[in-house]
Amino acid sequence: MGALQYSQAQPALAQPDLTTVAQCMFWLMFRNVASDGFVFEDPVNAGVLSQPGCVLASPSWENSVTHVSQDYVYNWTRDAAIVAIELAAGPLPTGQPLIDYVQFAQICQNSGGDFDRGAFLINGTPRSWTDQTDGPALQTLAILALFAQLDAPTQTVANAVIAANLNFLENAYQGQTYNLWEEEYGASFFARSVQLACFQAITANTLAIPAPGWLATAVPWLQNALESHWNGQYYQSLLPVPTDYRAPYDPNIDIIMAAIYGAVAVTDTKLLATAALLRSQWADPASQYFYPINEADQKRGIGPLLGRYPGDVYDGDTDAQVGDHPWAVSTANFAELYYRLAKQITTVAAVPLDNLSASFFSQVGVDASTTPAAAAAALQSAGDQLLQAVVFHSDHLELSEQFDATSGYQKSVSNLSWSYASFLSAVRAKNAI
Repeated sequence: MGALQYSQAQPALAQPDLTTVAQCMFWLMFRNVASDGFVFEDPVNAGVLSQPGCVLASPSWENSVTHVSQDYVYNWTRDAAIVAIELAAGPLPTGQPLIDYVQFAQICQNSGGDFDRGAFLINGTPRSWTDQTDGPALQTLAILALFAQLDAPTQTVANAVIAANLNFLENAYQGQTYNLWEEEYGASFFARSVQLACFQAITANTLAIPAPGWLATAVPWLQNALESHWNGQYYQSLLPVPTDYRAPYDPNIDIIMAAIYGAVAVTDTKLLATAALLRSQWADPASQYFYPINEADQKRGIGPLLGRYPGDVYDGDTDAQVGDHPWAVSTANFAELYYRLAKQITTVAAVPLDNLSASFFSQVGVDASTTPAAAAAALQSAGDQLLQAVVFHSDHLELSEQFDATSGYQKSVSNLSWSYASFLSAVRAKNAI
């Protein structure tokens, strides 16, 4: 018998129970949430300690040991809101983390920085960073989701935070912003979608939270604005369309995120046309943006992994502009699209198949002859394959920001809160079918 060759060993690929995996990932995510008994120290800004309710984007920062040149030890308003939604849906033994989240949100609002600042120091003071108008809308949606679990004093704080967010958004929703990738400035499809979801949720709320009269004008305005992003083939992420070195910048995964976190319907066939292009962009061997890891994963019966946009140059480790790698967030959000669409098809017993969505459905083996039940099952299976790829390439279920496009190994900052939250959200959608 010859010597064991590790280079020739193949890992066993047992299909994981995704619900069980999600239960573990919840607590991995929870490690990034500060409390009065679990305090973080800012490794870059001396003397800055976390306030309860702060959510670290990641515990990674620039240092020679990890060879990562990025610093994520901050509270991003967007990321924190997405985490808070999962905290509210999760197995917390007490509502204190939700109370802390709301109180920390008010600390940030009162800090004196720009109201739509994308990220704050872990003590709630302003960070020198870009302004992003999706943050106040997502924060409002998160507070609505957890409002019933708050005690009475914190509900009063929550009302004040929401009122302040709406006061800001009244004058901001028609304007431009830095997009969620914090790279380009313009009219953002994602920001408009989450703002619309926020306004619709406030209008329909049964929590006695006042709905300002101007929402009646804002809702149809945003609906029309979202339609203006359609170019006949896909939804454009930003208007005007970027023309710098990142171009073409579309199709961009933030269109999928606009359905997961915002108001775009998963049955919108224009959305599905965009989704089809996104999947083929990284999963089709004929594409110039094809990820080699997806070829290996296809043989394993999992995947594909998805990225952010064509020609992405951010690798998450350095600023050397050598990127374009798949992201856990992108992949999990796409899986959630499959699950949510399967739920809708099951509910109405009809498949939203037309000339726009045909390519999307063909990718999972659905055509005009497929029954709604079979279509829903195909979508569920496709979602499972995406999440199984995320699990397979995780580090004992720990999730970084990105996976290497060739090897599949994790890269960029470790233990990204949003990676966990996106996986949890996808599994909740799967279990809702």
